[in-house]
Amino acid sequence: MGSAVEQMQAYIKAHLREPITARDIADTVGYSPCHAARLFKSETGLSPFEFIRRERLTQSTHALRCGAKVIDVAFDFMFDSHEGFTRAFANGFGITPKKYASVPRPEGWLVPRYYLDRQKNLTEESTMRKTAIVFTQIVERPARKLLLCYSKNAEEYFGYCEEFGCVEGDETGASIPWKAACGIKEALYEPVGLWLPDNLRPEGTGLYAQGVEVPADYAGEIPEGFDLVDLPPCKILVFQGEPYDDEKFDEAIKALWDACEKFNPEVYGYKYAPELAPRMQLSPEGWRGYIEMRPVREIK
Repeated sequence: MGSAVEQMQAYIKAHLREPITARDIADTVGYSPCHAARLFKSETGLSPFEFIRRERLTQSTHALRCGAKVIDVAFDFMFDSHEGFTRAFANGFGITPKKYASVPRPEGWLVPRYYLDRQKNLTEESTMRKTAIVFTQIVERPARKLLLCYSKNAEEYFGYCEEFGCVEGDETGASIPWKAACGIKEALYEPVGLWLPDNLRPEGTGLYAQGVEVPADYAGEIPEGFDLVDLPPCKILVFQGEPYDDEKFDEAIKALWDACEKFNPEVYGYKYAPELAPRMQLSPEGWRGYIEMRPVREIK
């Protein structure tokens, strides 16, 4: 029969394409919704609805690979809209569902097995394992523009936030420029933190910036304090670390940085090409792992 949590997980997986309420989950094991939710999170590290969202996104990747339309997949897996599904998918995997479905294997975006199977280990050590990289892959970026807000002297995220300030009342600690970047409807991907190469760093500006990539023909709003620069087509090497507890994000980032320093792209026929694009970081979110991207070019 399995444990109570295993029974709840089995119920969720069997009903991903149907509405699921807290009462539905609790009735599976005969507990109150509150007790069921506490038990579920204590054993898995996720609330029942975080688990539902994760499983729906995971299963949606298989439906997309089988040729289903994005809008059909969105409604099949109980998302309220095409747009809401696209945002959730892109935030989870760093690529839009349309793009994911269009890229053939084996070059396509692969969902990391460790991410799929992860459950909270109550006996795990407080420090991240040294082998923090779940996977790496190469993705293509088209010619595009980068809408960014330079700093005066920031070298990393915290210095940047100190310089610009954070949005009042925002629990995520987002900087004011980050919030502005999130409002760009024409964005190709989610906003990023940027470590700028010398050729993209005007004199008198800091190493670190924040911004968002937009189409090459972008003619939309340029928020106050932002600049628009051209980026050529290039290949991007993506590093995705292990899922982690959100309060340990600094350990997760350091673990991935340490692993990146030991990674040699030349083994795979590439070399780093910082002149093509900035080094980029996505918003750290524990459930998907920390993600960084670095431009590369093929070795001829």
